[in-house]
Amino acid sequence: MNWKELREAAREKLKGYCRVCPSCDGRACAGEVPGMGGTGTGASFKANIEALARYRLNLRTLHGAKNPDTSLTLFGKELSTPILAAPMTGVTYNMGGALTEREFIGMIMAGARQAGTLGMSGDSGDPVCYTSGLEAIAAEGGHGIPVIKPREQQAVIERIRRAEEAGAPAVGVDVDGAGLVTMALFGQPVGPKTADELKELVSATRLPFIVKGIMTVDEAELAAGAGAAAIVVSNHGGRILDHTPGAAEVLPAIARAVKGRVTILADGGVRSGADVLKLLALGADAVLVGRPLVIGAFGGGAEGVKFVLEKLTGELKQAMILTGCASLSDIDERVLRPYPGMEC
Repeated sequence: MNWKELREAAREKLKGYCRVCPSCDGRACAGEVPGMGGTGTGASFKANIEALARYRLNLRTLHGAKNPDTSLTLFGKELSTPILAAPMTGVTYNMGGALTEREFIGMIMAGARQAGTLGMSGDSGDPVCYTSGLEAIAAEGGHGIPVIKPREQQAVIERIRRAEEAGAPAVGVDVDGAGLVTMALFGQPVGPKTADELKELVSATRLPFIVKGIMTVDEAELAAGAGAAAIVVSNHGGRILDHTPGAAEVLPAIARAVKGRVTILADGGVRSGADVLKLLALGADAVLVGRPLVIGAFGGGAEGVKFVLEKLTGELKQAMILTGCASLSDIDERVLRPYPGMEC
């Protein structure tokens, strides 16, 4: 299996829902929601890519970082890489339906575990999506994290209980799903959460609670104040609100505000190990990757998912060698060279 073969096989199965473009930057699929694109003009999808591209890496080769260690402990799990699988659902209406929901998320979870990391599962208006994720997590011995849409409180808590029963090491809510078009198609009520509502959800479980979809300092502080164990800096892959900034634009300020109080995850536009290094240097503790793993799953099943995650981890190690980082703790703003006027 190689990257070219994986992409060609995925292109056939994705039936035009994803064109598997040479550069996955959101241009060809702008406005395709449902589908794999960004909402509206696609500006938010593109912003994730553009924000990462604005940073350069400082090349350093006079050091002893010859065999970098990419391991870490996250939510009580020993992982070999800081690259996790982002939650993705809607195989039928977003990806063409060549796989079932259960087949797809099973590939994500199994491939992630085999690569030494964690997968995340998602939620949707179709109950099959959340159930399939829990089944896949249970099948992998609890090696996965379910993320729930911001439904009304009792509906979220009911799904938290099911996550606990599946043996998940953590659970989350993607609060940025409050305006997701695909939920509206199923007539499922979702919406923003108040600080008190968030506290209620955090208090409803002993599992570490993750708030996904944080894009401002004030909401990062609110999530930390509510007792969240982790946040995900994310604009939902550019799929919910047009013209937002990219995750890499807002991550530095958020990290300065809450680093050490909560675990900081980030996603949006990750296409290489160098992108992972940039997000870690900007303040993330770990990184989520989404669309490339769709190509992995559709092109090569669980083995394809494992291949993509290991490819990204290999690229991360190479980038760490060439920036002088022997471990993840060595990665900081020193590895970055922003354009004039930008901050780290």
